[in-house]
Amino acid sequence: MKYVWIFGPPAVGKMTVGQELERITGLKLFHNHMVMDLVSYFSDAMKAGASGRITKLFIEEILAAVAEGGSHGLIYTSVSRFDNTSSWEYSMKLVDIFASRGAEVCFVELEADLDERVERNKTPNRLANKPSKRDVALSEKGLRDSYANERTNSREGEISHGNYIRINNTRVPPDEVARVIKDKFAL
Repeated sequence: MKYVWIFGPPAVGKMTVGQELERITGLKLFHNHMVMDLVSYFSDAMKAGASGRITKLFIEEILAAVAEGGSHGLIYTSVSRFDNTSSWEYSMKLVDIFASRGAEVCFVELEADLDERVERNKTPNRLANKPSKRDVALSEKGLRDSYANERTNSREGEISHGNYIRINNTRVPPDEVARVIKDKFAL
């Protein structure tokens, strides 16, 4: 079983690359907005702080059910902050759901120039699959704020995991990135 974790900053192309990887490998794609947008729909009716807890519960339970279900693996996408210890620890908790069950874990880090990410933030595919991003001006503000205030890509040598690849996909189409990942990890 393989667990392919695609991570990087907002609008870097994680979901789109994941969709291509799903297409060419048959692994199911679980992008983080599948749960985040569902829970956010109900957030105004929930008590304060509940949406984050419920989002994490959904993600953890889905990953555990897939890891125990006998499939040949999963592609999961998320943002992880390298300037926030609890964010990285949570990401490793999710990785361990598969690793503890004997899965081969593949780390895929994407990076792209900010200008390219701002353009990707408006793509029809992103807007169709991520309802919370449909207010493009607000989404772009969040993307720029994240760029200015958070470190969502690792530093050289910061990730020591053996099954790791970092891809600058600023000028590389998603299908090519997916083929590189498929070949690197023999998916």
